[in-house]
Amino acid sequence: MGTINEQNVETELDLPVAPENGRPRQKAVTIGAVCKALELEFPDISISKIRYLEDQKLLTPRRTQGGYRLYTQDDVQRLRTILRLQRDEFLPLRVIRQELAGGRSERDVSAAPSDGRTMRRTTVTATNPGALYSLEDVVEETGAEAKLVVELVEFGVIKGEIRAGSRYFDDTEREIVRAVSELARYGVGGRNLRVFRTSADREAQLLQSILAPALRSRNPDRRKEAVEALENLASVTTHLKHLLLIRDLRKIAP
Repeated sequence: MGTINEQNVETELDLPVAPENGRPRQKAVTIGAVCKALELEFPDISISKIRYLEDQKLLTPRRTQGGYRLYTQDDVQRLRTILRLQRDEFLPLRVIRQELAGGRSERDVSAAPSDGRTMRRTTVTATNPGALYSLEDVVEETGAEAKLVVELVEFGVIKGEIRAGSRYFDDTEREIVRAVSELARYGVGGRNLRVFRTSADREAQLLQSILAPALRSRNPDRRKEAVEALENLASVTTHLKHLLLIRDLRKIAP
């Protein structure tokens, strides 16, 4: 008889949670069911990511006698809040923990707009690996002008990939175009973006030097932990840049 897979079992379990301290009974769902419920809003959600957030003491699901996780509606709402703070406000886990401890709730964090042209957060691990988009696709999805995309290629902000004589772009480059199109409304052009490219290159080199040994490890678990750490470090550096920018902008604001 084969070994029972925790993921499969947890996807099937659906058990009630007994009332506690007079609170109404809440229906508990499994970690697999939580993933299915949130994957539309958060395409990069995974069981391993939820477990990682639990390891970071951000989630505390209940356990059955067999050790399987059970999530109440409150747990799911808390997870949704965490994911939105990561995606929309680029907050690192340490700051998110403080926000939650201070009473931040799902009601305080609105869902991302459904407009297809709204900027989206991307992650280190591609949500749709291998997906490529033509110039026409990028223009249609982002609302950017074709000449802006061409300018970004000329200045090395994005590169794309040549296939059959045409240039195609991946998910991340498409989102770069989306962000730049917003800046273009204020007169920011491709040549002005070199400072961002240079800064990003230096930050990537710094993070690589910190995590390179673990990322090259032959142990898949260690590599997975390193990628998760890389995601968190990326959030921390983004938050730090935001704080530094706000500090400097306050000096010039009336």
